[in-house]
Formats: sequence, C-alpha cells, structure tokens
Amino acid sequence: MDIFSNLALGFGTALSFHNLLYCFIGVAIGTFIGVLPGLGPTATVAILLPLTFGLEPVSALIMLSGIYYGAQYGGSTTAILINLPGEASSVVTAIDGYQLARQGRAGAALATAALGSFFAGCVATLLLALFSPPLAAVALKFGSPEYFSLVVLGLVASVALASGSVMKALAMVVLGLLLGLVGQDLYTGTMRYTYGQTQLIEGLDFVAIAMGVFGLGEVIRNLEQPGGRSVIVKKIDGLMLTLRDLKQIAKPVLRGTALGSALGVLPGGGAMLASFASYMLEKRIARHPERFGKGAIEGVAGPESANNAGAQTSFVPMLTLGIPTNAVMALMVGALIVVGVTPGPNIIKDQPTLFWGVIASMWIGNLMLVILNLPLIGMWVRLLRVPYHLLYPAIVTFCCIGAYSLANHVFDVFVMAGFGLVGYVLVKLDCEPAPLLLGFILGPMLEEHLRRAMLMARGDWTVFFTSPISGALLFVAFVALLLVLLPSVSSARQEAFVEE
Repeated sequence: MDIFSNLALGFGTALSFHNLLYCFIGVAIGTFIGVLPGLGPTATVAILLPLTFGLEPVSALIMLSGIYYGAQYGGSTTAILINLPGEASSVVTAIDGYQLARQGRAGAALATAALGSFFAGCVATLLLALFSPPLAAVALKFGSPEYFSLVVLGLVASVALASGSVMKALAMVVLGLLLGLVGQDLYTGTMRYTYGQTQLIEGLDFVAIAMGVFGLGEVIRNLEQPGGRSVIVKKIDGLMLTLRDLKQIAKPVLRGTALGSALGVLPGGGAMLASFASYMLEKRIARHPERFGKGAIEGVAGPESANNAGAQTSFVPMLTLGIPTNAVMALMVGALIVVGVTPGPNIIKDQPTLFWGVIASMWIGNLMLVILNLPLIGMWVRLLRVPYHLLYPAIVTFCCIGAYSLANHVFDVFVMAGFGLVGYVLVKLDCEPAPLLLGFILGPMLEEHLRRAMLMARGDWTVFFTSPISGALLFVAFVALLLVLLPSVSSARQEAFVEE
C-alpha cells in the first residue's frame, strides 16, 4: 500500500469513537498533570502508565502518546506563568516567556507556544509517516551484530547528550545495565542477583522503577523546596496574536521545526537539545540579540517548536528499530511489551493498524491540544495556586496504586519506594536519571544480541567489525564518545546545557 492508503487506514483507526476518546483523555490528563510543577512528561507517563494496562495495544499507545505531548504542553504553561519549567526542554521557554508574562503579554506567549507546537507537531508527524517505512525496510537487514552495535551507539549517544558530567551519565547507563541483569538468565535459566527473592525471578519491573525514580523522586525533591509558587498573572487575555507577532514568530517556528525534527531522532534527549540549540540559534542570528532574556517572542516560538518536533520524531527509532531515544520512549517500549507488541522493523508489516493509527492520532491530538488548552488557560492559572502540600499525597497514592496493580504484589510498591529514594539521591548528586532507564530497557537487548552473535560466530568477536553496518555503527559510537571527552567539546556541551 502507498502512503495515502496507509494514512487512510490510520485515520480510520484513530477516528473510531473509543480511540478518539483515549486520545482526548491522554492529552487532557497529560496537560493537567504536566501543568503541575516538578513532574514533567517522564514522571507523568511513568505515573499514568498503569492506566493503559488492559487496553488494546493501539488504544494504549494513542493514550500514552497523548499524555506525552500533553504533558510537554503543560510544562510550557508553568514555564511562562510562574517561571518554573515542567520539564528540562521548557527551561529556555521560561527565559523569555516569563518576562512576556510580567509585561502583561502572557496570552501572546501562551498562544505562540500553542501555535508553534501545533505546527511543529504536524510537520514532524508527516516526517514520521514518510521516513519510518524506509528506515524499517533497512532495519529488516539487521542481524544480531548490527543490533548490538546499534544499541551501543544509542547508549553512547545518551551519555553524550545527557546534561551534566559525562562520567556520571556513563555511570547511570552502567547502573541501568546491571539492574537489567536481575532475574533469570535467558539461555541457561540461572538466577542472577535475586538474593533468594522469588519476586525477582522475572526481573525488576520497569514501571515500578520509573514511577519511583521519576515520580516519587520528584515529589521528595519538590518537598524540600522552600516557599510557595507565585502566579503573577491573575487573568489571561490577548490570546490572539497580532500581525506583527505572526511575522516575528514565522521564521523561528520554521527553523525550530527543522532543527527539532532532525535532533529528535538522536538518543539521549534530542528534544531537550533541540530546544537549547534553537534558542541559541535565534539569539545568534537576531538583529537585536539584547532583547533575548527580556521578553523576545522569538525566544518562545523557536524552542517550543523545536521541543515538540523533537518529541514527535523521537517515535521514529522507537517504533521502527525498537530503540528508545529517551526515558519516555523507554516507557513506551515497556508498555508495548506489556500488551504483547514488540517494537521493531516488523511492526509496520505485522501491526499496520497500530503503526498508522498512532501516527494519525498525533495530528488529531495536536489539534485537540490547541482547541482544549487555550480556552482553559484560566483553569490552569487557578490550578497553579493549589499548594503543593495538598497535591503530593494524591501523587504518592496514585503511584502506590499503580505499582500494586502491576501484579497485585506489595513487593512492587516497596521496589517503587526504594527507587524513589534512589531517584532523590541521584538528583542531589547531579546525576541525570534518564540514562539509567535507557540502560535498564536496552540492557537485556544488548546482552541477547551480544550472546546470539557470539554463538553464531562460534566465539569470533571480530564479527562485530567485519559486518559493514555493525562496524560503521561502532565506529560512529567510538568517535562520538571520543569527541565528547575532548576539552573543547566538553566545555561547549556544558555551556549548551546551562539553565539560564
């Protein structure tokens, strides 16, 4: 089937009543929780993941996708209104967005974020539809050596693109790989690191780990923050952009969309890198760069477009290669495995309804976000005035219910609680937890393809270098790691991730 018949299949699936309902629920709940400061898309998806258990695979992924980009939109709302980004990629939105709000132009800033996100999301989804099938066709030629090298490249890229120290990011990946070894050996059936606990025979549950590290860990971190949140905006008006505003944001939106679409496919947080890169690009080429940081509307338009374009294109390697590019995509992989679907190059051929239905739902979900959020800005402002000490008990309760519902075992609740403390400690040590989750998800895949390739090659380790594709991937991974360790690249990298 050609692209048009595939999209017709997708829209037929996405426009069914129950999938429309799940898409709406996803974007609504995602935005609602994303507005709450300190959570963000990763924690939101981790906390709400149990809601999708029991759904059809296509409905589950449509709902999770809606939660993802809904939470991202909510993060930009808090960044603009109270200068508290809901996620890392909204940090740069807060720089000029909050200044616009202080100048009485919160409506213009929010409208810019909404329209830029909508346009970028639509374009990136189109790119997802166009480029995923050929990428999957190439991936069908991959064997175990190629998949091993691809996973290595993904893990190295997650280290290179993580904020903070390279050594700390590498340590997080290694810790995630070790946690992925817990349980029964795939080939011999030997118990590894179970310490006599029968609950660990099948390994640690990634949902419990994710809810602990990203959900409870964020709650603990936010509880130690002194003082409350001040909302300087009491009433939002001026949501209609002027012709001058539209002229100012048009080119930044286009540049941000292109930049985000390209960087979103990179493992390790391409969307976050895209928003920072977009802001630096707009500031560098601006005629009056001194306006940035004081309420330049281009400083909202570019990063928000890059952020959302990167979020959409991050689905490309996750769906077609089975390689998650960030912590949220790792959660998506886990959710699909739970419902019996293995992401990879065969998903387009074996699950066309799921693949094209999810793509079509992204256009619908982006439209829902614009229609839903702009009229509800007043409600979000009132929600931001709710004291955090009244919100965190509900978050903790929901996490406990979700962890227990995984297998009806209290053990999973204890695992989640333990990793909540781990997540808090990691934040205090300035260790980004996202590479840990990527290592945990990709670890079993890395081990499986390593051992399978070695068995097929009768122990000849040169098989990873004699295969052209595998050798090229390992070479790129080595060059990427070497470059990020160079002093000049390291200093530029640290500058790029500075939260102004």
